[in-house]
Amino acid sequence: MDQTRKRRYILCFILLAALLLLLLAANVMTGSAQMGFGEMLSILLTRRGANADIIWKIRLPRLLAAAVLGGALSVSGFQLQTFFGNPIAGPFVLGISSSAKLVVALTMIWSLARGIALGSVALIIAAFVGSMASMGVILLVSTRLRSMSLLIVCGVMIGYICSAVTDIVVTFASDSNIVNLHNWSLGSFSGMDWGDVRTFSIVIALALTGSFLLSKPMGAYQLGEEYARNLGVNLRRFRVALILLSSVLSACVTAFAGPISFVGIAVPHLMKRLLGSARPIFMLPACFLGGAVFCLFCDMIARTVFAPTDLSISSVTAVFGVPIVIRMLLSRHAAKEAEQ
Repeated sequence: MDQTRKRRYILCFILLAALLLLLLAANVMTGSAQMGFGEMLSILLTRRGANADIIWKIRLPRLLAAAVLGGALSVSGFQLQTFFGNPIAGPFVLGISSSAKLVVALTMIWSLARGIALGSVALIIAAFVGSMASMGVILLVSTRLRSMSLLIVCGVMIGYICSAVTDIVVTFASDSNIVNLHNWSLGSFSGMDWGDVRTFSIVIALALTGSFLLSKPMGAYQLGEEYARNLGVNLRRFRVALILLSSVLSACVTAFAGPISFVGIAVPHLMKRLLGSARPIFMLPACFLGGAVFCLFCDMIARTVFAPTDLSISSVTAVFGVPIVIRMLLSRHAAKEAEQ
């Protein structure tokens, strides 16, 4: 690696780390109860003060959820883009998040109707089943459709169907607790507690470890299936592992925060432009940090712009993510025209 590229990588990670720390502090200090930096630091160190409960019981779990789940969703999007070789492949666009949302909603409705309180692990499993069901349909369609654009369209249609069924089920639910699922189905980081943070952090840490172990085969796969095969990559096992890891990450996000749009597409694209490289060994940590920064920023907007009313996090991520995706598509189209 030449010194210029190495210097660029270092500067990029320093920038992402600085933005992450800045947004973490800003999210702690802003909200219905405003506080200064000194008061925030004192409460974090001593757990004492007028706003101690607000910080430790409400804001810290929420901002950690935004950071960790946002990073996981971005990594999942990068893995799907690598697998399909398409820059707009992502959990939300391919219908994976919507399918996970449907199974989680049905599971919660079934359990609440019978007075059964499900734990976080059960919701993650339900979301994983939904994710794998959607991925299975997409892979089945991919054997018949060679056009990646048509495959993306099929994923979008799957997402619409799952979202429609979820909305119908939630709308006609009679129990007041079940009706509250509507807020979750729109996407939100609110209502997190330390038990939730501990559960999804463990699951995501394991999935990210597996992703890093796959970074070398991913780099070979990006250069073509034949190249990867010549390097000794077992493509069947690699694909299964990549699909499972991506599904676990997106399922974990959906189980706790609902479906969140465009993070898995926009952030990996931004990180590629920032790093000037798509090498997985650098893209995986960059995507995680970038997703954390993006979701922390969007969550701060969601809860402060119209406070005390919280906006849907998915609506805010779409507002900032869609222009990035459109810009990416226009740039790719212009590049293709220039080549011709």
